[in-house]
Amino acid sequence: MQGEEKSAQPWLGKMQEKWGLETTRQVLLVLAVFSLSGSSVVWLRKGLFHLLGYDDATPMWLKTITYILFIFPTYQTLLLLYGFLLGQFSFFWEKEKKMFRWIKAKFTGKN
Repeated sequence: MQGEEKSAQPWLGKMQEKWGLETTRQVLLVLAVFSLSGSSVVWLRKGLFHLLGYDDATPMWLKTITYILFIFPTYQTLLLLYGFLLGQFSFFWEKEKKMFRWIKAKFTGKN
């Protein structure tokens, strides 16, 4: 890696290399995006399940379907939103496109 910034933590350097990022700062921003998206989606899930009247008696299959249909796409959107706000949109956009190509290949049987 040209112009490599010395990482204070070896694991940050490994993540920087794996993700193809230029600086440790970018790694920290990407980690912040993941943290913000995850925390937000947990908060939104709780609110959605409350609005739908889900509780401990609600069948797990119903919660799972609701999660897949509403929460999973919301998480993907939040990654892009927070990525944009923290200047890492292109990183997350590329990851999203790669994931959707993988999902499409699984459903169409094309690898």
